[in-house]
Amino acid sequence: MKSDAQSSKAVSKNGADAAGTAKPPQKSPRRRAREFALQGLYSWQMNHGSAADIEAGFAAEKGLNNAGFNRANRALFSDLLAGTIREAAALEEQLRPALDRGFDELSPVERAVLLLATYELTHAPETPYRVIMNEAIELAKSFGGTDGHKYVNGVLDKLVKTLRPHEVPAKS
Repeated sequence: MKSDAQSSKAVSKNGADAAGTAKPPQKSPRRRAREFALQGLYSWQMNHGSAADIEAGFAAEKGLNNAGFNRANRALFSDLLAGTIREAAALEEQLRPALDRGFDELSPVERAVLLLATYELTHAPETPYRVIMNEAIELAKSFGGTDGHKYVNGVLDKLVKTLRPHEVPAKS
């Protein structure tokens, strides 16, 4: 027979424990890659390091101290980080028409999220735009200011109409 302590640790099929507290869902390797790419872009904005240096720093530091980096999709992480840094000026130009303020007036997190999403919208046609937008909004919620995700959503909603017009349903 199980003691009360043992039975309180029982977990249901939906991940909730006996007290009804749900465990947070496991992050996918692609989500982890986007999170680390965002952190790398933030670092790049602050320190102006190269993508290779930033990635090496994550591999050395985060790999030992945070198993999350080891569970990230490393190919996606590398592509997102290096590609976004390499094409930052062009991505910024694509973003400008959708912004209601200067690019430099955005918070570093909003800038990084928008650059990352714009890179993915232009270079990952196999990923549906709704997935890219949702991931960007979730990143902004996790790492950005209180209402930053709303701004990111609005900007990407405008941007996707020019970058992926064939995917956006026409409004009647």
